[in-house]
Amino acid sequence: MSEPKAASSGAIWSALWVVYIVWGSTYLGIALAIESMPPSMALGLRFLVAGSAMATFVVIRHGWSALHVSGRQVAGAMLVGVMLLGIANGNLAIAEAYVPSGVCALLVAVNPLWIVMLRAATGDRPKRVTLLGVFIGLVGVAVLVLPGDHVASVGGATPLQRTFWSLVIVAGSFVWALGSFIQQRIDVPKNPLVLTTYEMWAGGIFLSIFGMVRGESFTQFADATMRSWLGWLYLVTFGSLIAFTAFVWLVGHAPLSLISTYAYVNPVVAVLLGWLFRAEPFTSGVIIGGAIIVSGVILVVSGERPVRKIESESEVGH
Repeated sequence: MSEPKAASSGAIWSALWVVYIVWGSTYLGIALAIESMPPSMALGLRFLVAGSAMATFVVIRHGWSALHVSGRQVAGAMLVGVMLLGIANGNLAIAEAYVPSGVCALLVAVNPLWIVMLRAATGDRPKRVTLLGVFIGLVGVAVLVLPGDHVASVGGATPLQRTFWSLVIVAGSFVWALGSFIQQRIDVPKNPLVLTTYEMWAGGIFLSIFGMVRGESFTQFADATMRSWLGWLYLVTFGSLIAFTAFVWLVGHAPLSLISTYAYVNPVVAVLLGWLFRAEPFTSGVIIGGAIIVSGVILVVSGERPVRKIESESEVGH
């Protein structure tokens, strides 16, 4: 990876706070959107619109030729897009009807832990501090996932339903990590904006079809509330376009060690926003489990900083 280009401290921190706040707030945006929208189709339409907007930006900036990549690269991008946005984010959208948005964010925060485990499974030898971080993080996941009233449910879900959908989120986070891991090893478009465009289109198409299979319909959008539409528009504009653009700029201008801090700041932001705007309670399980997970992720990220680029960097799905 090339050295970051020189940029002012003010510009770097401004972009970083955009990533901190906006990506941390997308969990709230999803929760608001699915209050009256079909979850899979809401995300599918989000990614189709955001991908098309990003493609328009690429064409204006670089011309139509920028989108002309090989069929192999398109296939690679679409595979990753289905895994990250279709499966991982699609599961998250459905699960947020049962699990508080802040808890969802904490469970998703374990992505760097899965990456470490995947690398270890393919012959890499992580540092001891990294492995310690993985172990600590998984203990935190157990605290959040176990049945009981120590973690609140939403939408009238029972503790067992909350546990089931929490496990679905954990499985989705593994799929996200696997997709990120695979992306580093297959042929995909080199331009990150072009790559994201094809990934968003793939995720949008997958989720739209999946929603139809689940019995969802685009006609349901006619009954969506203004609150849900505002949440959806926020996801498209801020979550998928503005924050990602800020992230791409940071990759070229700021140290990776600083950029990587979003991995443990995002869930804290999500928990606070869920409490402020949806009255999601700070139960003992959320406080203890969340603190354990964030501690584990901090150890993993700090242990990996001098070594390599964090492979979950392609988080276009926020």
